[in-house]
Amino acid sequence: MAMVTLSEVARHAGVSLATASRVLNGSARTPAADIADRVRAAATTLGYVPNAQAQALARSSTSLIGLVVHDIADEYFASIAKGVQRVAADRDRQLLLAVAGSIHSAAPEVDRAVTAFAAHRTDAIILAGSRTAATDAVRSRLEAYQGRGGRVVTVGQSWVPGAAAVRIANREGMAELVAELAADGQRRFAYLTGPDAALATVDDRLAGYLDGIVATGAESVALIRGEFSMAGGHECGQRLLEQLTSTRRRPVTVLAGNDVMALGAASAFAEAGLRIGLDIKVAGFDDIGVLTHLSPGLTTYRLPLGEIGGLAAELAMDPELPDPAPVTGEVIRRASA
Repeated sequence: MAMVTLSEVARHAGVSLATASRVLNGSARTPAADIADRVRAAATTLGYVPNAQAQALARSSTSLIGLVVHDIADEYFASIAKGVQRVAADRDRQLLLAVAGSIHSAAPEVDRAVTAFAAHRTDAIILAGSRTAATDAVRSRLEAYQGRGGRVVTVGQSWVPGAAAVRIANREGMAELVAELAADGQRRFAYLTGPDAALATVDDRLAGYLDGIVATGAESVALIRGEFSMAGGHECGQRLLEQLTSTRRRPVTVLAGNDVMALGAASAFAEAGLRIGLDIKVAGFDDIGVLTHLSPGLTTYRLPLGEIGGLAAELAMDPELPDPAPVTGEVIRRASA
């Protein structure tokens, strides 16, 4: 079946091709309401589908937003992406998604994503990602994109000159978590964190943990690095148990740099026969959705991840908006700590 053309719609409505184009492609120059209604009715009757490229030319906008994340299967990034999608859809924008993969070598993949989004003439690019992406080459490409009228928004940190940013109070949140647990009588802590210098989130939360230890006078008995994942948390948990067993330094409250690391560590502790919340305490950070289905429940610091994504989308669509204040959350106490 042949596609209906704009010329056929114009003939059916009894208007010129230019008039039909202005109505259906979203030009600022629109004809009288009765003529516009006649054109839209003709398009509906004939089953006409507007051409996206023609609409973009007429509007000087593609209504496309590009989003770069590292792992869409990770609930942290998935929740942010859902927030972006929700707000974008409310404003009749379409979301293009790129997954940059490893946080250790993100720059080439982020560079390819930015190049692809620029080729698709997206109105904005949102970056929720790692510090390793912040190379001179990626910055230069993003600055060139902004120079052509594109909007850039970063999530979690600000590393692109001239870009908008949704900052997250990761350091303050982790310090608050330590303070609340210490005030509850938990005085000996171990910390499981991600790889060094890969994510600003990793460094900020570690700094917050150390701030909390200093402020409360609590004891930090171990600091172990691993992958910022459930498998990484499991491995870190096993290494921590070996260390605690050799020094006989239990009980301890184990804090992890995110919830998935905490879940991996809790699995390692359970495999060793320890009762979570009794023999050893565990807490995470983010409050990802899967936590509502766990028993015992995981104590964590809840970030409004969907709201963070929504704020990024608002900044992407409205260049007049100022950057918001750093996003904060709240401590959520459950049975694990």
